[in-house]
Amino acid sequence: MSGGNPAGVDNTFRRKFDKEEYLERARQRERDEKDEARRGKDRGPPVQRQPLKHRDYEVDLESRLGKTQVVTPIAPLSQQAGYYCSVCECVVKDSANYLDHINGKKHQRALGMSMRVERASLEQVQKRFEALKKRKDPASFSEQDLDERIWKQQQEEEEKKRQRREKKKEKKKEQAGQNEPEDIDPDVAAMMGFGGFGTSSKK
Repeated sequence: MSGGNPAGVDNTFRRKFDKEEYLERARQRERDEKDEARRGKDRGPPVQRQPLKHRDYEVDLESRLGKTQVVTPIAPLSQQAGYYCSVCECVVKDSANYLDHINGKKHQRALGMSMRVERASLEQVQKRFEALKKRKDPASFSEQDLDERIWKQQQEEEEKKRQRREKKKEKKKEQAGQNEPEDIDPDVAAMMGFGGFGTSSKK
């Protein structure tokens, strides 16, 4: 027998495709796509969602910090421990997850917004810059104002140093006044044996 493959054994390891089977799959997929498109037309146009908007309220994350709360299993969701979302009617256990939730796709869709941001025009950007310029104090970053603030700060520091020096002087005077000997009655001093100090007696 020669060194070739034995008769009836396919060991070429090449994948063989049944063309008829794949043609039938392609036709079925085309039919499904047409049916889906037909059903989409029957349903009407897709829902138009608004682009993302800036949040016009402050998110309250700190009002319940350090407070204890009694939680019962029959309490409504809004009174359970954690952060309650009234839009999605769910409770989130910590502030990080609550922020993720209100910034997430599910919450934004419930508010009627898509996750796309509206592209701003040149006019909108210019108007925004003008509004920010009006809100900002025009002299807040001028060199003259900066020099004036530095001078005021130096004056305040010098005033504080002067007050500290005066307080130290007052303390020293008080301590020195406490250490001075008080007027002693001469009879008491003589009785204790201090009579001869500081005076000379003449007879």
